[in-house]
Formats: sequence, C-alpha cells, structure tokens
Amino acid sequence: MRARKFIANLVLSAALAVGALPSAAFADDALGDVDSPRTPTAATPTSSVADSASSESASDAEATTDGVEVSREGSAALKDGASFAIGDFSRAQKGSNRAIDGAYYGYSYLVGQEEGAFVQVVVADKYVVAYVPAAAAAKLGLDVQSASDQAQLKSYFVALDEGQAMGSAKLSEYDTWYFTSDTTFDKDGVRFTFDQVINGNVYASVIGVDGSDLTDSENSLYMKPSFGDFGKLTSPDAVSIEKAPEGLAAVGEFLSNLDWSPLWVSLRTTGIAIVFIVILGLLAAYFCLNLSPRAKSVFDAIFTIPMVLPPTVCGFILLFVCGSNTAFGQFWIDIGFPLIFSPTACVIAAVVVAFPLMYRNALGAFEGLDRNMLDAARTLGWSNAKIFRKLMLPLSWSSIAAGMVLAFARALGEFGATLFMAGNYIGITRTIPIAIYFEWMNGNDSTAWFWTLVIIVFSLIVIVFINLWSNHTTKYRKREQK
Repeated sequence: MRARKFIANLVLSAALAVGALPSAAFADDALGDVDSPRTPTAATPTSSVADSASSESASDAEATTDGVEVSREGSAALKDGASFAIGDFSRAQKGSNRAIDGAYYGYSYLVGQEEGAFVQVVVADKYVVAYVPAAAAAKLGLDVQSASDQAQLKSYFVALDEGQAMGSAKLSEYDTWYFTSDTTFDKDGVRFTFDQVINGNVYASVIGVDGSDLTDSENSLYMKPSFGDFGKLTSPDAVSIEKAPEGLAAVGEFLSNLDWSPLWVSLRTTGIAIVFIVILGLLAAYFCLNLSPRAKSVFDAIFTIPMVLPPTVCGFILLFVCGSNTAFGQFWIDIGFPLIFSPTACVIAAVVVAFPLMYRNALGAFEGLDRNMLDAARTLGWSNAKIFRKLMLPLSWSSIAAGMVLAFARALGEFGATLFMAGNYIGITRTIPIAIYFEWMNGNDSTAWFWTLVIIVFSLIVIVFINLWSNHTTKYRKREQK
C-alpha cells in the first residue's frame, strides 16, 4: 500500500509540474528586450481608428505588384507612369530596445543618417504604419491621403520586401495600413515616432504613449514590432532598373557569382575524415572481435554511442573537451593549433559522428567469418597481421565497402556537430550542409537548392562507384556460386 501511495503521489507531482510549464514559459517572456520579431498571427483589419493628431484612418487602397519593376539587387522599385519611385530600400529584421545616452526612446529601428528623405514602414502585430515625409512627398506631387498614391506606395514596398523577407513574415501578409506625414502617430495607446534624429542617426521607434516598454509582457499594451522597411522617396528619373538575365545567361551569372568554398571545404573535410574513419573503424572492430562478452559489450556501447546521440550533443561534448575548458584543449590552443572553430574541428566532428557506421559494418563482417579458416591459417604460420590483411579484409570487403559508403555519406552530410564545434566561417568551416542552412535563412533559396542538388548528385556518384568496386572485388564468390 505504501508503494502504491508513493507512486500515486509521484505521478500527481509530475502532472502538476507539467501543468506549470506554460506559466513558466510566459514568465520568461517578461524580459522586455525583444530578441526576435514576431510573425503575424493574422492579417485581418482592425476596427479601431487611429487616435493620433493627424486622424488618419486605415487605408483601404488595394495594391498590386503588377507592372512594378524591381532592380536586380532589390534596392529600387519603379512603375511606368508613376510620379515617384523608391530607392535605397532596406529591411530591418530586428531593432534595438536599449536606452541611448541614458534615455529610452522605445523599440527603435535605424533608418539611416538622412532626415526627411525616407518612407518608413513599421509593422506591428496586425497592422502597418507608413510614414511619408511631407516635404519629399510635396516635391514629387505625392498626396499621402490619396488612395491611388497609397496603393502605389504599397505596391512598391510589397514588391521590394518580397525579395528581402528571408523566410520570415512578409509585408504582403498585412492588410491594414495607416499612412501619415506626422512624425508622431498614436494608435490605441501605442506611439510610432519617425524621423527621430539621435546622435546623427535617424530612427523609427515604437513606444507606449505613457513612455512604457511595449515589449514587456506585463504591459497592458504588450506588443512586439515585427520588422521595419525603409525606402528613399525619389523621382523616377533618379532610379535605374537593370533587369536580371534570363535563361542560360541567368545560369551563367549564378555560377560565376557563386561562392564555391563550401564544396572545397566539404571535399577536404570528408576526404581526410574518411581515412581516419576507415582505419579507426577496422582497428576497433578487430579489437572487439577477441574480447570477452562482458568487455565487448562495454566497448561496443562506447564505440556506438555517437550514432544514437543527437549531433548537437556530440558537438557540445567535443566543444567542451577540445576547448579551453580542459587541459587537453588548452594544450592545443597554447601551441597554436586549436581544435575548435578550425578545419581540424570539421574533421573531428565528421570522424566522431560517422565512425560508428564503419565500426558496426566491419565488426559484423568479421564476426561472420569462419573461425576454423582463420585457425587453419595460423597453423600454417601466418601472423595475425597477415591473416587480417590477406584473409579478413578480402572476405569482408562487401560489408566494409558498405560501411565506407555509409560513413562517407554521413560525414559529407554532417551538420549539427560541425556547426557546434567548428562554427560557420566562410572558406574555413562552412561545409555544404551549413551553407544550405544559412543560405536558406538569408533568403537565398536558389543557392540553397543548388547545394542541395550538388550534395545529392555527389553522394549518388560515390555510392555507385563503391558498389561497382565492391562487385569487382567479389567476383570470386559469384564464380563459386555458379
């Protein structure tokens, strides 16, 4: 009965602890400093009207990107017949929520250093506030309250933002826009401040009307700005749109501008790693072959565990062992040959995570050999080294080749442990898998897909080559079967 009561109390405590997790997560969110922008939960119009002095209402102007020409570098947009254009476009994915010279201005985006020249678009949770500098608009004949001009501005910024969203929320996902030429715009207790010059820099900020930090989850007006878009309002004549090439010309330009270093880093890393993997895997398999069952189970677990651990765990352990935290890692740092954040770190990570595949295949092949045949070779005076080289390796080659293929593919595709231990240094530690991840994160989908195709094709070529070689070296078995 006591055991049952103990188990029941233990289950009840665990349930209460799990139930408390959501509240703990919300408590952690009350830090006040936004680390990453929030993507929109919905892009539905809000029914409330702006309560700023300008009394601007939500824009109903519909925008289409049809006819909008965007420069190949994504910094300018122009449409035939329009009285204005946008240049020097940039997107601020993150802002700053820290005080400047002891004064808190709110969650701020750096626009640039030119006051009164940039259209500043700040994206809140469910709506967009667009500031159009009055002097620049009047010079170009732009009416900020005109539905057609609002639609034109929308189309420019949506088209430009599309190319720089980098996989996060896009401006096209938001339906409700507010346009203003006032440097201060208030809505529902939230104040947007534009063209704010601080220490020679121009900022766009979001703060509570009462001066409070809106990113504090305990604030009743809690709101996390998503991102900011900024573009210089200019005349169409000042914008030159160079169209991107098409067809084979586009392919040629893509390949000529491509950074090929991930390919060389991957080939160098995998080529060096596979040598260590094969040698260590064969030696470890031969070592375990003659151990007692109890000792064999211990060493087998040690040699196999990198295969079942998450790559990030392997990377963390390697980083700790090879870093300055241990005498071993500090020794290599002192002699000027650090094992972390270097090409050596890439090789070590690849060897550790791919070694078990070679070891397991080699051990299974050695265990499948006829022990009587090996003993007969010993009676003929063959040494263990000669038996290993002349009998065990040739007879086990099919499984060894399979282990080499699997280990090579695993080393070529290693990501987690390599990134953790070696980092992402272009031309030094950026392998193809790391390049795929960061190119995709930066919105370069074409480059990410190219490297994905390269690694698939390269892996297939290696597998076919190893299989053909394996078939050639085991022809004697086929002849015996006939």
